[in-house]
Amino acid sequence: MALLHIAGFRFDIDSQKATFWQTLAPRTRVLCAALLVMAIAFTPNAHWWTWAVYSTVLLYLMLISRITWTVLLKRVAVEFAFIATVLLGTLFHDGGEVVWQWGLLRITSEGLIVLGSVTLKSVLCLLVLNLLTLTTPISALLQSLVQLRVPPLLVAILASMYRYVGILIDELKAMRQAAASRNLAIAPRRRQRAVIGNMFGALFIRTYERGERVHQAMVSRGYTGIPHIKDLPTGGARDVWTLSAIALIAILGQALYLPRFLSQLS
Repeated sequence: MALLHIAGFRFDIDSQKATFWQTLAPRTRVLCAALLVMAIAFTPNAHWWTWAVYSTVLLYLMLISRITWTVLLKRVAVEFAFIATVLLGTLFHDGGEVVWQWGLLRITSEGLIVLGSVTLKSVLCLLVLNLLTLTTPISALLQSLVQLRVPPLLVAILASMYRYVGILIDELKAMRQAAASRNLAIAPRRRQRAVIGNMFGALFIRTYERGERVHQAMVSRGYTGIPHIKDLPTGGARDVWTLSAIALIAILGQALYLPRFLSQLS
């Protein structure tokens, strides 16, 4: 029944707050997020101190941006649930001492290290990306991608996905109100599951048809598939210093392990 109580959904709920992070140019925030994600993802396994540095910087950015913590944690939890099943496969990585074994299944010390490393990488990257989408207006985010020479077709696909999510939520809210008006909440559990299952099928059909109507309306108004570029803040000295600081922190984090890592390779 939780699906019947979805409220209004917005990606950029904290984009209007006047903080240091929100005053940066949108493309500066995109570049800072990209640098952090690449630095986190490219760090080899078991280099915990490097991730501790990046976690400290990320926590500082979240504090100064004054994001809504409950929304951030809920979104990260939902997104992490989709990749958790994939992460479990790393637990059975070969190498190291055998910690537990049952038949053909065995957990090794190397598998635990890989699982911990990949899980930490995933959580930190999700936090960075959610920080970006929570604090940056979606229109400005898409325009920033165009300014950064991201292929226009890819930006158009992202814009269409965002609009489709809005259509999906609108249709789900309408179906939720219809179900509530028919006292679905007090119906037997079996009846509730059957109705909710039918709702998902009807939801796909209704959103597909409405999406087609929205696309036809956009085409009739001159939409060609390429986003219209608006004037966005180009940034100033504050943006340069912030981007330089993030790049320096990313390099310093890599410097914590790079000499030892290169010596091991040689």
